[in-house]
Formats: sequence, structure tokens, C-alpha cells
Amino acid sequence: MTEPEPAAPAPAARPDRRALFGLAVLALPTLLLSIDMSVLYLALPHLAADLAPTGPQLLWAVDAYGFMVAGFLVTMGTLGDRIGRRRLLLIGAAAFGAASAVAAFAPTIEVLIATRALMGVAGATLMPSTLGLIGGMFPDPRHRAAAIAVWSACFMGGTAIGPMVGGVLLHWFWWGSVFLLGVPVMLLLLVCGPLLLPEQRADHPGRLDLTSVALSLAAVLPVVHGLKTLADGHAPAVPLLTVAAGLAAGTLFVRRQLRLDDPLLDLRLFRAPAFGAALAVMAAGALAMGGTFLLISQYFQLVAGYPPLTAGLWLVPPSLAMIAATLAAPPLAARIGRATVIGGGMFVTAAGFAVLALAPAQDGALPVMAGLLLASVGLGPGAALVADIVIGSAPAERAGAAASMSETSGELGIALGIALIGSLSAAVYRAGVTLPEGVPDAAAGSLAQAVDIARTLPDDLAAALLGPAREAFTAGLNLAGGIGAAAMAVFGAAALVLLRIPEKPAAPDESRAPDGSVRVND
Repeated sequence: MTEPEPAAPAPAARPDRRALFGLAVLALPTLLLSIDMSVLYLALPHLAADLAPTGPQLLWAVDAYGFMVAGFLVTMGTLGDRIGRRRLLLIGAAAFGAASAVAAFAPTIEVLIATRALMGVAGATLMPSTLGLIGGMFPDPRHRAAAIAVWSACFMGGTAIGPMVGGVLLHWFWWGSVFLLGVPVMLLLLVCGPLLLPEQRADHPGRLDLTSVALSLAAVLPVVHGLKTLADGHAPAVPLLTVAAGLAAGTLFVRRQLRLDDPLLDLRLFRAPAFGAALAVMAAGALAMGGTFLLISQYFQLVAGYPPLTAGLWLVPPSLAMIAATLAAPPLAARIGRATVIGGGMFVTAAGFAVLALAPAQDGALPVMAGLLLASVGLGPGAALVADIVIGSAPAERAGAAASMSETSGELGIALGIALIGSLSAAVYRAGVTLPEGVPDAAAGSLAQAVDIARTLPDDLAAALLGPAREAFTAGLNLAGGIGAAAMAVFGAAALVLLRIPEKPAAPDESRAPDGSVRVND
């Protein structure tokens, strides 16, 4: 009578109600993080008018958050293995909510940048915890792929509703109100998380190497700061030295990881070709989309002249299309293969960026929205499938590290896109704008500053300023679109070749601790 026993694993593999409700709870921080980013894009003109930041300060207000997230993701993934992923998730949620409240009432741009950096550190605790918990809650590969698709769609959903919600808030309240969204969302997570989420921790996570943590930050931040400063038109000597210092720290970081028994970032995972290719595809798509989305959000307000609510509504259709493409990716990949879906999607994205490269300054809202729609549909499948490829191509005992690296590549790609494409477009604007006589030189700093100054000028002088300023800004958007189209075409071809791998996802070896928590033997 022992034969009926093998049938038991099939029902056990099915997610129960607690797992499904737990997935809904895990959607909260991912939804908030994307809402927070897209809402800030719309708030930039209002923030600039109130706090009067310089061009570099405005960019730092946006990307300080992303860089701190990317810098601390791997660290927080290791910390979650040590103290428990659910515990770290709840600690991060409390810290994120508190920092959001401070950012909402920041009196100066310096305070806002500092609180955005603190929000980034707190945000870094959320992403690896959510993805790691999903891996434990959905051990079956098919259910895990579907859960990751839902998780990715929720991240895209924040991008969809963020502009609309932000537009409503900016219509009725001050720019700081957009940060207050984080407070009720995190309070809900703090209440529901202990009830619905299992605790997970690794038996042998290894020690947290603080030297590696410091080297990882020393590698990322100086390189980005140097590139931003160089694009801002400063003398090249100091920025180039800053970039060189960051690259030197990165070299030391890599060498240290190869020597350590318990590295902060296990570079041996890159021996699997699909692993590195998937991370590169994710980073490239995030880089192109992160920087271009920043420009498009400003285009609708500063070039097309729409109020925040209308500008937000223009951004909703592309985001909804990305959600639909994300959810459709797993069943489509089961039919024609993941490489075909991801690579083909990137070619669609390249077509979207090509449309943006041709968008005009006058009456260009519809072409810009069409280009963003195509780009969003193309990138959606990658968001759902690449994370599963990364986790599935890594050994089961390294699944947690693979999840952290997946998130790191995406977040760092977004942050670098904002810095590099934002700085490049700013340089194009400064080189192309011509100021009429009698207009302050500050109008050459950014289009937001030009629009703000134009409000104080006579109508004829304001028109003479805004026409060339909008043309110069659009030229920066066109250049970003051209670069994005070329990059997506190249990485799409690479995805078609390098991601054709056997479907061999491996679930981690789990066991239940006496307290009911899940222990993953890393």
C-alpha cells in the first residue's frame, strides 16, 4: 500500500490561499517603489519651482534613491538570509515609511536628496526580500514563474497608476504630497506581513563582509558622480579622476569577491552564459527605459504644456500595455521559447525608441506616447522572464544570491539610465538653447528653469525663450531615442542567441524549522 504515496507531491506543489494572499502582500512594496519613482518625475517641475535646485541637484534628487537601492541590494539580500527575510522586509517597510514622511516636508533640496538616499537604503531591504520570499512560497517552477510574472506586473502597475495618482495629488496639493503615499502602504504591509508571510532564513548564509559593502559603494557612486559632472560641462580633469577612482574600487571589489569563501557577490554564477546574458539584457532595458521615461514625463508637462493630471493620463496607456505584456509572457514563452519572446520584445522596444528619435517639439505628444507604448510592450516580457532565467540558471544553493543580483542589475540600470541619459540630454539642451537678450542665464540650465523664468517675462519675450528651449529639450529626447533604439536592437539579437537554454529551473532545498519558518540551505 505504499504506491499511492508518490501522488502526494502534486497537490502539495499547488499554492494555498495563504501563499496567494501573501503574494498580494508582497505586491505592496513593489507597487510602492515604482509609484514613488514615476510620481517624482511628474513632481520635478513643481519641486524645481519651490526648492530652486541646480540641474545636477535635480538629477540627484531623482537618482540618489536608485543608486542607494542598487548599492545595498546584495548586502541586504545577505542580511535577510541571516536575520530572516520577512523580518528584514518589515524593518525596511517601517524605515521607508518614516523617510517618506520626512521627504514630504523637506525644506531644502539638500534635505530632500539626503532623505531620498535614506529611502534608497530602506528600499534595498524590500526588493530581495520580496523576490526571495516568493521563491520559498512557490517552490514549483511553473507556479514560481507565474508568481514572478504577477510580481513584475505589480511593479509595472505602479508605473501605470503613479502618474495618474501623482497628477491628482499635484493638482490639489503641494509636491511633497507624492511622498506621503508610502506611509499608508507601508503601514498596511506592517499589519498584514506577520499574518500572511512565512519567515525564511538560510542555515549557512556566510558572514557579512563590511569591506565588500564599502567597496561596492565606492565603485558605483564615484563613477556615476564623475559621469554626471563631466556631462554637466565642468572641466574634465576632476570628473575623470573620480571615474578612475570608482573603477579602481570596482577592480578591488571583484578581486576580493574571487578570494572570499563567502563573497558578498558570488561572481562564479557568471560561469553560466545564460546568467550573465539575462542580467545584461535586464540592465540594458532598465537603463534605456529609466532615462527616457524621465525625459518623456517632462516632455508632456514642459514641452506639450499639459498640467500634471493630464500628463499623468498620457502615461497610463503605455504602462497598462506593459502590464498586459508582462502577464502574457509566461504562457507565450511556453509556446515559442523564452529567448524568442525576450529578444523579439527588445526589437519591438527598438522600434518604439526609433519613433521617439523622430518626435517633434510641436504637436509631438501623440508620437511620443506611441513610441513609449511600443517600448513598453517590448520590455514587458523581459521583466517577467529574465528574473526566472537568472534564478533557474543558478545552482539551488545560490538562488538567494541570484535573486539579489537580478534586482541589482535592474535597479542599477534604471539609476544609470537616469544619470547618463539625463546628463547627456542636459548637455544637448545647454548646447542647443539660445537665450534672447534680457533673459537670465539660469534659463540655460534646464527647461524647467526656463519655463519658471518665462512666467516672469513679458509674453513676447517668454515666447522667444520657450520656443528654442523646447526645441533643445526635444533634441535631447531624440538623441536618447536613437541611442535606445540601437542598444535594444543589439541586445535583442544577443538575447535570441544567448538565452536559448534548456528549461532546468531548480527549486531550493528547504526544510521547516521548529518555529515553522522556512530554512533554505544556501
